[in-house]
Amino acid sequence: MVKAGRAMASWRVYREVTREGSPSLMSRVKAVPKMIAGTLRGDYRELGKGKLALMGMGLLYIVSPIDAIPEFLPLIGVTDDFGVLLWLTASVLGESGRYVDWERRRIQGEIL
Repeated sequence: MVKAGRAMASWRVYREVTREGSPSLMSRVKAVPKMIAGTLRGDYRELGKGKLALMGMGLLYIVSPIDAIPEFLPLIGVTDDFGVLLWLTASVLGESGRYVDWERRRIQGEIL
């Protein structure tokens, strides 16, 4: 069941990134620092500081040596890290795509 959920999340990310007219993967990745800065300044209000903080905690969890399920346990030890990484990747790529679209509309004068 867990594997199916992760597979579906991966598929949704892939589908969004490859959708026609959608920002490319590289434009999404390049937009991440500007998205974070815009959120912290209050210019980009669609992300919200709470979700940004949650993403930061997800990143800290991945790089932290402290885990809910230790890595020395065969197979399941990396499962929690992988789940958080998948969620974080999907969240960042999805939100950065929305940021690129928002920035385009702002440059075109649709957003003040």
